[in-house]
Amino acid sequence: MSELKFPTEMVELPSKGLVYPEENPLSSGKIEMKYMTAKEEDILTNQNYINNGTVIDELLKALIITKINYNDLIVGDKNAIMVAARVLGYGKDYSFTYEGEDHTVDLSQLDSKEVNEKDFTKGKNEFSFTLPTSGTLITYKLLTHGDDKKINNEIKGLKKLNKLSSPELSTRLKHMILSVNGDAEKKSIREFVDNYFLAKDSRAFREHIKTTQPDVNLKFEIERPDGDVKDIDIPVGITFFWPDL
Repeated sequence: MSELKFPTEMVELPSKGLVYPEENPLSSGKIEMKYMTAKEEDILTNQNYINNGTVIDELLKALIITKINYNDLIVGDKNAIMVAARVLGYGKDYSFTYEGEDHTVDLSQLDSKEVNEKDFTKGKNEFSFTLPTSGTLITYKLLTHGDDKKINNEIKGLKKLNKLSSPELSTRLKHMILSVNGDAEKKSIREFVDNYFLAKDSRAFREHIKTTQPDVNLKFEIERPDGDVKDIDIPVGITFFWPDL
């Protein structure tokens, strides 16, 4: 049997590679991915991956051809890779049900959020923001897949200590913030988030992140019976990759 070659595609990253060091392959702003095969479909049905919540990550790792450290991917770039994997695996049309009505979105038409390259220092994942109410200057980074894993593990540990706690927001902020008024000590950052981060400033910071971080726009417009148009989040789960499930 003659040797068969996997068809591949180059996928553009929303970050354009600006946040990665020059020596990192992700700094090129694109990665090579292969089309999904039956072998990758096996990953989607792996109960161990499904039960521990890693099934999508294991699938993407198997599809990425470019030699990268998967933990380095910022969340917005990973989202773009996820959408590309779905298109390469099962096509661009994705159907789902929302409030009892069926909808179909063309995934190939989803846009990446525009990024202002002036806000970036090439090769550095670090940004600054002055909190509007307190005037505190913070520096922060865009969270990576590796950061997300650490955050989830920390949240699990905190909930074991106190099952009634809900530390998701504050824990993410502690991992995202790099310095407070020039103080980069982890202890100082955690103390600031727990005791001095005003709710108004926290909301303003989160809104700032939403508008500035590179990502793919996973929104879909639907028209309601009264004629109003509503933006909804495109639901993503196992069926996103395997429509027959």
